[in-house]
Amino acid sequence: MPLSVAAIPCLSDNYIWLLQDQATGAVAVCDPGEAGPAIAAVEKLGGRLDLILLTHHHGDHIAGVGDLQARFGGRIVGAAADAHRLPKLDQAVREGDTVALGESRAAVIDTPGHTVGHIAFHFVDGNAVLCGDTLFSLGCGRLLEGTAAQMFDSLAKLAALPAETLVCCGHEYTLSNARFALTVEPGNAALQARAEQAKAQVAAGRFTVPTTMAEEQAANPFLRAGDVARLAAIRSAKDGFR
Repeated sequence: MPLSVAAIPCLSDNYIWLLQDQATGAVAVCDPGEAGPAIAAVEKLGGRLDLILLTHHHGDHIAGVGDLQARFGGRIVGAAADAHRLPKLDQAVREGDTVALGESRAAVIDTPGHTVGHIAFHFVDGNAVLCGDTLFSLGCGRLLEGTAAQMFDSLAKLAALPAETLVCCGHEYTLSNARFALTVEPGNAALQARAEQAKAQVAAGRFTVPTTMAEEQAANPFLRAGDVARLAAIRSAKDGFR
């Protein structure tokens, strides 16, 4: 694989994503919500950091940027639309722009809904999408700033990516998402299997992500919502689910 992708846990349930272009050794981290785990991961790879990728402005995704950049340098890449509430950007991007990590290339995708300036990075050669808090394993982000229509469109963009694309999301939410998803589609065999798999992964001390777009298409009720109204209803039900 031309690009390696690894999850680094931080805070209570966040993930930082560590990427390395295998041809050049170039390294990136995505959404460093905490400096310590990101610094340790970069040090383990030799102390090189080329890019700091940001999907959105929330503190649990950007709080480690300052210390990380002070330690290693690295160019900060984030949404031009959110430049006013992100750390100072070296590359402000919009949908359709490309971000280079060595010989690997990521296409920028606008994915508003959770926030209005949210973006995702799709590394085509690495078969991975860094989707922050837009798409989760068996879930999607809360509509904190955007609308159900925006989220529906954003999820449709992600769902159109190749089936083998790794879904590299921002949080370890799979078990709680599975409990809710089973109330929406109790007869979905793919969902039932995924829920059991996630239980086994957590019991074994393993991460439940990344998952794949094919798995999400089969089991994630938010990706399977047929229209905006259905998505809005499912999202509202999830907001009140305990």
